[in-house]
Amino acid sequence: MTRLKSRIVELIEATGPMPVNEYMALCLFDPRDGYYTTREPFGAAGDFITAPEISQMFGELIAVWLYQAWAATGRPMPVTIAEIGPGRGTLMKDMLRTLARLHPALAGGASFAMIETSPRLAQVQKQTLSATAASIGWHETIDTLPRQPLLIVGNELFDAVPVRQFIRAGAGWRERMVGLDDDDNLRFFAGAGSVDQSLLPDDATDAPQGAIVEIAPARTALMAAMAERISRHGGAGLFLDYGHLRPGVGDTLQALRQHHHEDVLANPGEADLTSHVDFAALASTARAHGLGAHLSTQGDFLLGMGLLERAGRLGASADEAARQTISAAVERLAGPQAMGELFKVLAVLPLGVAVAPFAPAH
Repeated sequence: MTRLKSRIVELIEATGPMPVNEYMALCLFDPRDGYYTTREPFGAAGDFITAPEISQMFGELIAVWLYQAWAATGRPMPVTIAEIGPGRGTLMKDMLRTLARLHPALAGGASFAMIETSPRLAQVQKQTLSATAASIGWHETIDTLPRQPLLIVGNELFDAVPVRQFIRAGAGWRERMVGLDDDDNLRFFAGAGSVDQSLLPDDATDAPQGAIVEIAPARTALMAAMAERISRHGGAGLFLDYGHLRPGVGDTLQALRQHHHEDVLANPGEADLTSHVDFAALASTARAHGLGAHLSTQGDFLLGMGLLERAGRLGASADEAARQTISAAVERLAGPQAMGELFKVLAVLPLGVAVAPFAPAH
């Protein structure tokens, strides 16, 4: 039993079952034993590989999009270019290199910010970015960023923000809880009180017994904070994650450890817990703050940003083995059987501002 698991068991024994979002928050962010506080999960040696680790092309194309968004919003200076949930710092490293080539004055004049809650990961990021000339500040939340236009990117940010789950039980819905069975093993239960169905997606009404829906107030709050910033001070946001473009019924909570799925309740603190992101909910939060919200798949976004052309340029001066690596990276990032369809993209911009490959908002 992991150290965190025995603490969770003791906590449930003392205070009763906990909602899924509390369990998820403990597993990921507990200061002593949380997954993100105690380990570096990224890359081949970790539990999963994110897009920036697959190829430099990903970060380069994101940088091109941010540059275009900066130009389309009037080339504001001063401006903050920020990454929220920046992993090992690989994406920012690739973006900085690209921005320095695209527009040296922007790269030299912008303030760069890393928004990271894990002190351990912040140290890894500082190492990754130690050779860069840019001035970079670290922040735990967006609240401490300067009050000025903000260009912000988040890759695989929202999937790790805890969700609440509700289960159809009898005529109504109850919150799904983590409790203990007779042998003191962790188990899912339906909570005692029923919940207000207006909180749930429209198709929840016809869902069968045992069906599960997920809502994510913490994701909405995080999106609202960023949208409020952009609405008030100007700028743009780009968010990439796996998820769905329309809300629906279904349990997407999963645990990933050493590149394999495992039981969500098996090893608290030692596996990455994530769930699919409801992009429609994030978009509607941005629109509620008076912003334009544009959705696409990651494949369409990257191809629209010139992924194939960039791959061709990289491959032109490479040997055969390197060309095959580049080709495999294109397939993995944009292919419909890989990340291309599963991952979605949300671009947040001031109303009336259009940045390719997205069409103008109506």
